[in-house]
Amino acid sequence: MGEHAANGPLTGLRVVEFQGIGPGPHVAMMLADLGAEVVRIERPGHQPMNPVVERARHRAAVDLKSEEGQKFVRAALAHADVLIEGFRPGVMERLGLGPDVLLETNPRLVYARMTGWGQDGPLAQAAGHDLNYIAITGALDSIGAKGELPIPPQNLVGDFGGGSMYCAMGILAALYERERSGKGQVVDAAIVDGVTSLMSFFFGQPHSALRTTERGAGLLGGAAHFYRCYECADGKEVSVGAIEPQFYAELLQRADAPEELREGQMNPANWDDYTDRLAAMFKTKTQAEWIVLLEGTDACFAPVVPLDEAKDHPHMKARGAFVEHGGRWHTAPAPRFDRTPGTIRDSAQDGEEVVARWSEGG
Repeated sequence: MGEHAANGPLTGLRVVEFQGIGPGPHVAMMLADLGAEVVRIERPGHQPMNPVVERARHRAAVDLKSEEGQKFVRAALAHADVLIEGFRPGVMERLGLGPDVLLETNPRLVYARMTGWGQDGPLAQAAGHDLNYIAITGALDSIGAKGELPIPPQNLVGDFGGGSMYCAMGILAALYERERSGKGQVVDAAIVDGVTSLMSFFFGQPHSALRTTERGAGLLGGAAHFYRCYECADGKEVSVGAIEPQFYAELLQRADAPEELREGQMNPANWDDYTDRLAAMFKTKTQAEWIVLLEGTDACFAPVVPLDEAKDHPHMKARGAFVEHGGRWHTAPAPRFDRTPGTIRDSAQDGEEVVARWSEGG
């Protein structure tokens, strides 16, 4: 598995991942980064699509409809701690690999089911993607500019924010409960559920002109002049998030902003005018010049950095947020641990050998 051995807090955890797209592979990556041994069941002839997200896997090409493939998978799951699958509800049951069958053979198995709509409900059997899932939760409606259509936020909110992160938390919670009961269980990780949970802050807050989920409005939605992005003289962009009065005052003082901007910060009636004034101000200097003036202060400022350049930002570089491994840049394992840090490892086509070792008690 490459030059690094597993060392993270999940070292010794045995995971079987069924090949999928989106959140499922991201769950398996996070567990593998933290030390879990992940056997990835792939369709014969599959080639990795994403060498970062599909890292640290023990790959095995398996025909799930063949007698030999079924025997191999059942052997793996008889000794696994966790199963991760992202098929439509009923697919695993039709393969004879549903939770009722597998938990009878291995009562300690945590059976994680990662879907968009969930295991039941009127949409459970429908096709869908991130954008559809976040559309019915109330999340998508608030993202975008006033008077314009919603903007897809990549697939960060659904697949990863409400999907893989909640699935991983569910797996770890089930493993913790297993320490007391000795029993595994099914984790129904639905993106619609996770995104709804992510929206708890907005759902529970009193609504007003300041705090609203109306598209392009409110303090956090893009309307406030002190919580948005601006273009610089060189066409590059910066972000300001100076919500608290003392941080707003520091932003204005350090930027030598017009005096009239210092009053009525929280009055939405001022926001359009103040935005225009700040936009004109930020256009007078390059991004690099604004960085010298504002970065590292309490002005709540950061340059907008393209993903390919993020590894070179001084703070990201100092923290090692991106790691060069095997001639390629990877995102670093997260979160961090002081005694048992996660590691980046290579994948290998050795799933059969790993399962054989599990079966032998190793």
